[in-house]
Amino acid sequence: MKISIIGAGSWASAIADFLSKDNEVLMYARNIEDVDNINNFHINKKYFADIKLSENIKATNKIEDLLENKIIINAIPSQKTREVLSNIKDGLDGKILINLSKGIEIKTLKRISQVIYELNPNCTYAVLSGPSHAEEVIRKMPTALVCACEDEKIAKEIQDIFSKYYLRVYTSTDVIGCEIGGAIKNVLAFGIGMVTGLGFGDNTKAAIMTRGIYEMNKFAISQGADRKTINGLCGIGDLIVTATSMHSRNNRCGILFGKGYSLDDACKEVKTVVEGIPTTKALYNLSKKENIELPITNEIYKVIFENKNPKDSVEVLMNRDKKSEY
Repeated sequence: MKISIIGAGSWASAIADFLSKDNEVLMYARNIEDVDNINNFHINKKYFADIKLSENIKATNKIEDLLENKIIINAIPSQKTREVLSNIKDGLDGKILINLSKGIEIKTLKRISQVIYELNPNCTYAVLSGPSHAEEVIRKMPTALVCACEDEKIAKEIQDIFSKYYLRVYTSTDVIGCEIGGAIKNVLAFGIGMVTGLGFGDNTKAAIMTRGIYEMNKFAISQGADRKTINGLCGIGDLIVTATSMHSRNNRCGILFGKGYSLDDACKEVKTVVEGIPTTKALYNLSKKENIELPITNEIYKVIFENKNPKDSVEVLMNRDKKSEY
C-alpha cells in the first residue's frame, strides 16, 4: 500500500518509520533540505539524526504529489492545517484523511474534523490519538492508541494498518471525544508544567491533573462526546503522558515559563510547536461563548495572555467556593 503524510516533524517521522515496514510512504516537507536528507541519506536530521529511516520512505516538497495515494495522514500543527490543506482541498475527494494533530483552531473555534469537512465534505475523516511520544514509538516501545471514525468499518481498516507488536490500536466512533481529549490535555500539560517550574510539588500536580480531567469531561460532554472516551487513552491516558514526561513539549514549555522565561523564550527553547498555547486561547474563547465554566483553563489563559502572576492563579483556584467533589 502507498500512504501519504503531510508533514515531516517528529511524529510524522515516527509514523512514517512505523508504516514503512509494510508500505511505501511519501512525506511532504516544505524545506528542500529536509526532502534531500530523507531521500538521499534516509534521516530526519532535525529530529532523529541518529536513526536510519527505511528506503521505503520518500519525501517531496510538492504537496499535490500526495494526492496520488488514497490514505493521507495530516501531521502538521492544528493552527496551520486549514492553510496547508486548502492547497489540495479539491483533491481530497474520496480520500481517507487520518489526522494526528491535536488542537482547536483559534480563528473559528473549530475542531480539526470540522475544518477538514469545511474544506472538503467528500473525504472520510479519522483521528488517531492517545499517549504517544514520537521519541518512543520510533524506538519501538509499546504504545496504545485509538482510531476514531464515524464509519466503524474504516476505523477497523486503519486499525489493521497501524497494528504491530509494539503498537496496539483500539477503534472508536467518538471523533469528538478523541479530538477534545487530545486538545485539552495539551492545555493542562502546559499548566502542570508551569506549577512544576514554580516549585510546587506532586500534591499540586495531582490536584490540577485530577480536576483538569473533570474539566475535560465537562467540556467534552457539552460538545456531544462520550464520557468513556475521555476516561480512556485519548483523555486521561494522553494527559498522563503529556503532563509527566520531559518528551512533552507542552510540559517542558510550561516548566520554563514557570521558572520565569518569557513565553517566546520558552517556546524557542523547546524548538517545536507548543500546541497547548494556541489551544488555551481557543478553548477559553469557546468556553466563554458557550458559557461553560472551566476554572483551570481560565487561569492558565490569564497567566499566558493577560500576564497574571501564576502564583496568584494557584491561590484563586485554592480559594474557590467550597463544594462537593462531584
